[in-house]
Amino acid sequence: MQRQRGLTLLELLVVLAIIGFAMAGVSLAMRDSSQTQLEREAQRLTAQLEAARAQSRTSGVALIWRTTADGYDITSAVAGSGLATRREAWLSPSTQAHVNSIASNPNATATNWVVLGPEPIIAPASITLTVTAEPGNTVNANRAPQQQQSQQLRIATDGLRPFQVMP
Repeated sequence: MQRQRGLTLLELLVVLAIIGFAMAGVSLAMRDSSQTQLEREAQRLTAQLEAARAQSRTSGVALIWRTTADGYDITSAVAGSGLATRREAWLSPSTQAHVNSIASNPNATATNWVVLGPEPIIAPASITLTVTAEPGNTVNANRAPQQQQSQQLRIATDGLRPFQVMP
């Protein structure tokens, strides 16, 4: 009696099906949720703001952080200071930022910019980041497809401490 060598076609198809299901599960698990995207944006923005504050203190020139249509700018408040404008785009195109000044004057008008330095103590500021999930990527299957989910996260400083993500 001769011994069988190799795999049958059925065994090979079963192994390929198992591998396919495993790969599908891994790819779905690795998908970025809007909350993860928002946390990544917040950490990135916090690092950029603190780097700009440090640069402002070392150069002695105030820097201004401004929101733009697709991201933000960090530019010098003084023309001809020799500091280049840094333009950054959001990691997710559905990200938006709104500046909430925490000024002592309640009648102060809202702005879309924050002054960073050169003094060690700056005006208290808060930036609210919002990421709106695309209608097709909603997690809840019972939700109507045209409704959009939006997640918010706040980054703030009291003027003395560094910018940090607020719970």
